[in-house]
Amino acid sequence: MAPTKKPVAAKATLAAKTTKPAAAKPAAKGALDMKLINQILEKSISRVRQDVASWNAALTNARKAEKPKRFLLYNLYDEISIDALVTSQVKNRFLKSLSENFIIQDKAGKKNEELTNLLQDKKWVNDINKAILGSITHGHSLVELSWIGEGETADLNADLIPRQNVEPRDGLFYPDYNGDKSTAYRLMPEFGTWLLEFGDKKDLGLLNNAVPHVLFKRFAQSCWSELCEIAGIPPRVMKTDTGNAAMLRRAERMMKDMGAAAWFIIDENEKFEWAEASNANGDVYKNLMTFCNNEISMLFSGAVMGQDTKNGSRSKEAAMQETLQALVDADMSLIEQYWNSTIIPALLRIGVISGDCVFTYPEATDLEQLWKMTTEAAANFEVDPVWVNDTFGVKILGAKKTEALAGSNLSLNFGDGFFV
Repeated sequence: MAPTKKPVAAKATLAAKTTKPAAAKPAAKGALDMKLINQILEKSISRVRQDVASWNAALTNARKAEKPKRFLLYNLYDEISIDALVTSQVKNRFLKSLSENFIIQDKAGKKNEELTNLLQDKKWVNDINKAILGSITHGHSLVELSWIGEGETADLNADLIPRQNVEPRDGLFYPDYNGDKSTAYRLMPEFGTWLLEFGDKKDLGLLNNAVPHVLFKRFAQSCWSELCEIAGIPPRVMKTDTGNAAMLRRAERMMKDMGAAAWFIIDENEKFEWAEASNANGDVYKNLMTFCNNEISMLFSGAVMGQDTKNGSRSKEAAMQETLQALVDADMSLIEQYWNSTIIPALLRIGVISGDCVFTYPEATDLEQLWKMTTEAAANFEVDPVWVNDTFGVKILGAKKTEALAGSNLSLNFGDGFFV
């Protein structure tokens, strides 16, 4: 674990832009080996079919009264996260927060342009924000800060400790999540400075609510694919004397040469019949998948967005976008809270920044409505072109020059010869 630095007595700025203090140099090899991220034992995870029984087993293991562990549950989260709809919904929500420009200001509300521009370009800032948002889906995130590089090129690095190796309820870190050896990370001197924790100790995250819907959706997809195989290319049946080895081999050769469709051979004295299904067009599977997709959308976006092409409308989609924006605003508020209560104090103790700093997002405005109000006001009042440029990106060079005829003394001569 890297040593703690003393704050630099200067205006709020990044230490990486100036000469790095001696205390901020990367730790020695022995100290690096003590980093939690370097103690993790890599594990090979075999993919097996997951069902509700495996989910219940993971929940039981995570909620045990003594020595709970969440690795089974987080392995299940990783498995369901490859679902296309889950990935889409999570990205639609979180990328809105990650793409928003933030500002760093002092307690008086004055923006620090230099520090804001520097932090906007730092990868570790984005990694920390992703970990904060990850605490919503997974319930918890533990981030370890460290220095990478040397001299002027040195910069902070933020590593997310694999959640399988962390038990947040008791504050334990397991190098081997299958083992019993653990470290109480909340008792380490680095906690709160180099180790940053986000989320709730008991919350299991939104993905826990999505598990049954993804599992049932996979079941419906599997059954529907089998129906497509049977109904699309019906299997072939051949009757022969199965007791005669020569005839049996001849029948097998014939069935293999006739194509790639499924086939089977029965004896002449055997009888095979197809079971009559009440509905063989796959609607029952389609309805189950639609229900699961809608539940997943409601969970992450608060509404069913962009999926119901049969009953969708522009007004409906607009209302759903407002619902999603309310969730995004709440996510950005959570990021602000963690930065001001946890991250900025840690950066001050490390010495990355100094002075009074407040992390905030600019107040959201309806640009369409604001532009309408601006154009209406411009008819009777003077509008600041600098403000228009900064707000809307419209470069105004000045007022448009027109030849004014008003006030000029014009006269028309209707004397002799005017009309021909």
